[in-house]
Amino acid sequence: MAAIIEVRTYRTQPGQRDKFMELLRTRCIPVQQELGMRILGPFPSVDDPDTLVWLRAFPDAASRGPMKDAFYGGRPWVGELEPVMMPMIAEYGAVVVEDTADLWGRWPEWSA
Repeated sequence: MAAIIEVRTYRTQPGQRDKFMELLRTRCIPVQQELGMRILGPFPSVDDPDTLVWLRAFPDAASRGPMKDAFYGGRPWVGELEPVMMPMIAEYGAVVVEDTADLWGRWPEWSA
């Protein structure tokens, strides 16, 4: 079964992108990795100073929901990060794609 990748795009409130990306790198991504997700990014847009993109991957479609529930229902998100990060976001979206290129098997190691 193929891995599932979310291509996530965020537009932050003006002037908030760097702070948002720092929180993503240092607080959100490590927790998600501990839960088994794989992350690439975040990547700042060269065209818009308030936009960034990052990729979040899951081993398969069946694991996506439980892994997301574990993160968004967990103490780091609910108790600490959500009230700080959500007001920084002007809008966001995600395109969910199937990993037909087998990136899951070749995913680079991530470090903050």
